[in-house]
This record gives sequence, C-alpha cells and structure tokens, in this order.
Amino acid sequence: MKSKSNIFLNKFYRPDRFLKPVRSVIIITLLLFFSCNNPKEKQEIITKIPVIVEETNISIPDFNSDSAYYFVKKQVDFGPRVPNTKPHKQCSEYLVSKLKSFNFTVTVQEGEVYTFNNSKLNLNNIIAAYKPEATDRILLFAHWDTRPFADQDTKDKNFPIDGASDGASGVAVLLEVARQINLSNPTIGIDIIFFDAEDFGQPDGSMTERQSDTYCLGSQYWARHPHKANYRPRFGILLDMVGGKNATFTKEGTSLNYAPSVARKVWAAAKKIGYSNYFSTKSTDWITDDHLYINKIAKIPSIDIIQYDESTRSNFAAYWHTHNDNMSAIDAATLKAVGQTLLEVIYREK
Repeated sequence: MKSKSNIFLNKFYRPDRFLKPVRSVIIITLLLFFSCNNPKEKQEIITKIPVIVEETNISIPDFNSDSAYYFVKKQVDFGPRVPNTKPHKQCSEYLVSKLKSFNFTVTVQEGEVYTFNNSKLNLNNIIAAYKPEATDRILLFAHWDTRPFADQDTKDKNFPIDGASDGASGVAVLLEVARQINLSNPTIGIDIIFFDAEDFGQPDGSMTERQSDTYCLGSQYWARHPHKANYRPRFGILLDMVGGKNATFTKEGTSLNYAPSVARKVWAAAKKIGYSNYFSTKSTDWITDDHLYINKIAKIPSIDIIQYDESTRSNFAAYWHTHNDNMSAIDAATLKAVGQTLLEVIYREK
C-alpha cells in the first residue's frame, strides 16, 4: 500500500447527541407613548411578549463499533482479497450485496490495469450512491483489496496478507456509515467508493527498475474514468488503516496541500465529540494514497484519515504489510472514533 514520501520513492464518549429544540423566550419591552386629554401627559405602557425561537434539530446517529468490527471480520474471513483470485470475487459480491441492502444504488466499474511487473489485473471499483439524484454530494472512499505479498515481514514474504486494518477497516467503517445513513437519512447526497488494486504497488527493494504510480491503480483508473461526467462533490474523505489499537491520525501533507479546509473540518468535529486523543493536531509528511489521485486527476479536494506511528521507520503501524495485519490488530474503539467523527461531519453539512 502506501509508503511515506521521504522513505520510498513510489508510495507511499461521545454519546449519541439528539439535540432537542431550544425554546428561548425573548422579553421585548415596548415603550408606547401616547397623549391623553393633556398633550403633555404621557403614559408608559410596558408590554412583555414571549417570542419562540426554534433551533434546527440535528440528530446524529450512534456509530455501532460492534457492527463495524463484524464487517472487518467478514472481509478477512474471505481470505486475502487479491485481484484475480476467488476470495477477491467473493468479497466483491458480498460488498455489493451489503450496500444494496442499505438501499444504496450500486454499480461496479470494471477495468483492466497493469502492475509494476506487467501483470494484468481485472479490477472492480464498487460505487454506491445515496440519493443519486441529488447534485450536492460528499465522497467517501477506501480501498478493499489487500497486499499480495508481505514485503515488510521477516517470513513468508511472498504470501498475501489478511489486510485487516490496511483495507478492511476503512471499508468496514464505511459499511456501518452506510447502514446508519439508511436508518437516519441525511439531507445531502453521499457517494461511497471502494477502490480496487490499491495495494499491488512495487515493493521496496524489488529487482525491477523503480517505477512511479504503481500503487492506487483503482483510484487512478476511476479518476480518469469517473462514473458520472462532470462529477463534482463538495469534498472527499479517504479512510485507510483506521482500525489499529490506540491509533493516532495526523494531518498529513497531501491532505493539507490540496484540502486544508476539509482537514480542519474533520479534526474540529473529532475534537468537538471527544476524540482528540485519536485525531492529533500534528502535521506530518505527505504520502501517496488514493486521495492523491482524486486530488490531482479528478480535482476533488480530498483528505486521508490514516494511522501515523512515529516509532516506526515507515511511520505506519508496525503490522503494515506484514502477516500481523490480522484481526488481532483491530480495536473497536478506534473504529468508533473514526466512524462517529465521520457521521458528525456528514450530518452537519448543510
């Protein structure tokens, strides 16, 4: 998947709030002066009139972390979701079916792309729309494929990984968001895209000549062939590696370069609902991830919510691109922090 730009050249309580209407009584004092028989004589009448002011009632759903955890496990149980494999096909069918069950309009964008070693991949970008007729929209996205080799591990480096956090966690959060959208019906249109072939990028230290843009093949393909002509949502939010225990999400450089106002909006929402321990105000180096191509090619201002770990060389979680990226790496509390923050952002868009 991704790698830090300065490491690799190629890649990179809160309870539910149901706000009750607030009734404010404004005391208006009217000073009425009028003349009696004596024009110099004035009588002051003080009248108190109650005026009712209603605030907008915004009900933000409660993100169910147990549900999201289940969605992670369901994907992992298929096995590694590497393009051109049976588990990949089975998981694709599951994701399409699940999104349809949440009353999203779903299409699958099929395409052919080639990897760093010239292997052809048949990709499936899964695109789901809530209120497809609405022109005012938000884009949410994640990648659903997994790394075909454990190049950062010390053993079984040529075998694919489970990708529980790197892949499945972002998808799982968005599935639970979709479920909540179906139940609560926000006013704005929402698009969810699960990009394919994100994690088939050239490994560091491979024998072949270093190539550019070998990761994020699905998002590159979609950015050049969007599912709708002149598609222009307000902004995009990418979720990647959002399931790790005690994860920290920083404002990374690509997001700040292309969509600083979106980053501020999301981090402010996290702070407001009590998740500053996850969403750090620290700014960190830019990375190459799906959002880069959505910004550069599709011209949609987009940010990346992605785990940052200052203790590792890559600045990604220690399990990144290893066989330790399994269900033991997933924490429901982190899924909750990310998912609830996302719902806060969505339901407060007007």
